[in-house]
Amino acid sequence: MKYAKRLQSLMLGASLLMAGMPSWAVSDSPGGPAVRQLNFQTPITRIAEDIYSLHNLMLVICLAIFVAVFGVMFYSILKHRKSVGHKPASFHESTAVEIAWTIVPFLIVIGMALPATKTVVAMKDTSNADVTIKATGMQWKWGYDYLSDKVGQGEGISFLSALSTPREQLTSDAIEKQVNYLMEVDNPIVVPVNKKIRIVTTANDVIHSWGVNALGVKQDAIPGFVRDTWFRAEKVGTYRGHCYELCGKDHAYMPIVVNVVTDEEYNKWTEGKKKEMAAKADDPNKTWTIDELKQRGEKVYAANCVACHQANGKGVPGAFPALDASKVVNGPRAEQIGIILNGRNGMPPFKALSDTEIAAVITYTRNSWSNKPQENIVQPAEVVAARK
Repeated sequence: MKYAKRLQSLMLGASLLMAGMPSWAVSDSPGGPAVRQLNFQTPITRIAEDIYSLHNLMLVICLAIFVAVFGVMFYSILKHRKSVGHKPASFHESTAVEIAWTIVPFLIVIGMALPATKTVVAMKDTSNADVTIKATGMQWKWGYDYLSDKVGQGEGISFLSALSTPREQLTSDAIEKQVNYLMEVDNPIVVPVNKKIRIVTTANDVIHSWGVNALGVKQDAIPGFVRDTWFRAEKVGTYRGHCYELCGKDHAYMPIVVNVVTDEEYNKWTEGKKKEMAAKADDPNKTWTIDELKQRGEKVYAANCVACHQANGKGVPGAFPALDASKVVNGPRAEQIGIILNGRNGMPPFKALSDTEIAAVITYTRNSWSNKPQENIVQPAEVVAARK
């Protein structure tokens, strides 16, 4: 039992490392991996159940082949060894044997391919979706846009979803980790139960991959390309996944959280989300004070920029440029606005941020650290003009 537990722990750690998630990121929370979990997460979609059944079927077939092949081999070694008087046979070929070892593997492959093909075809059928959500991968968060909605009023909802685990917990072992450490986000996806949800994936920088094990979905998000997948959750709950494609320094810190709720709860969420979006839709013609912009810009910076440029603005030498004493930050405002809107080199575009958020974060960087302490204000109207 002691060695079985060690093997189980090692296998779990290896699988998490291959997926880009640290072994300490597991939890006992519903919808996520459990501590010392060896097998798949509990499936809550038909596709996930089919994948689980296929997994078990393939293991049984492989085990049967293993037992048969090694059984014959060890039997031959033990019962036909020279020490008991057996002499090696002398023959050149056997037509029957050659036919058998051609037909038998062919039948095994067909037996494995038929159920697998049926499941793969079902996985690719994204037609007649009730809700369509676009998932855009970016370093290192997800952007979600509700493109169509036949259930509620979700069409038009758009938001960013980023890791909500405090960054202090990532750098200090002394701080107690939360239950959903590294698997919690500030804005989860919300979808109705028993409805077909289509996920359209793409990326705006490098290759990412959107996946949730319990839902039986995993789809690469590739810059310049559009891919799609779907799921129909049959049980209300919270289900967790993460980016499956090694995408950079903070790859392990871009989890996915899907909340599956009833139709009534979903409608309430869509109404509340639209009100929230309307409240955040600032008037781009409003003139802000420098203190207002800096205060808001600090929050935008913490949510979107600190992973690369660091809280002190020093960046990561050789990878991400410093904003402290930067020629760009201390240079013409138009250049910095353009970089944030369109990206540059390894930095992705941040057009998903509002005009006010962009103006605020630029104002914050231009008036922080050792940058020139001056009333260097960027108003939202300047960002509006740069978008045109």
